[in-house]
Amino acid sequence: MRNLTALVAAAGIVFALTAVPAQADQAAALKAMAKSKIITWAQDPKVVAAIKAQNTKHASLDQASIIKLDKQWRAETSASSKPMINGILSNDLSAFLKGVKGKNGALFTEIFVMDNKGLNVGQSDITSDYWQGDEAKWKKSYGAGMGAVHVGKIKQDESTQKF
Repeated sequence: MRNLTALVAAAGIVFALTAVPAQADQAAALKAMAKSKIITWAQDPKVVAAIKAQNTKHASLDQASIIKLDKQWRAETSASSKPMINGILSNDLSAFLKGVKGKNGALFTEIFVMDNKGLNVGQSDITSDYWQGDEAKWKKSYGAGMGAVHVGKIKQDESTQKF
């Protein structure tokens, strides 16, 4: 049960109103809508299976290995060859997340799911880094415990350059 609940907590989503900055009431409504969608998507069998598989695959990773993977990812973001990034972007979970993003118009600028170490499992778009475990999006979701869902402030995203 912890894996499923942690899964709900580990779905990271960045969303936006693309036309104009949101007013406080609009931002609150967007956050509530996003939170509801996160809970639904995080329970999808595709999401659950992908996270469980990666948690098992990465069970023995230590911090040095995580940093090494993150450095490789960051290097690939500006390289012509992107085997690690393309491996994630072409997996079944990423295809599902791209579909979710597409069905929600301009509401979401990117959607990605993280494992129990804060590493990307699947994503709709390339993220600037692979390891989210040192960031609020992971600490305030997975790190907050069972059933936690965190929707942060609307701000400009580094990887998409959108609000």
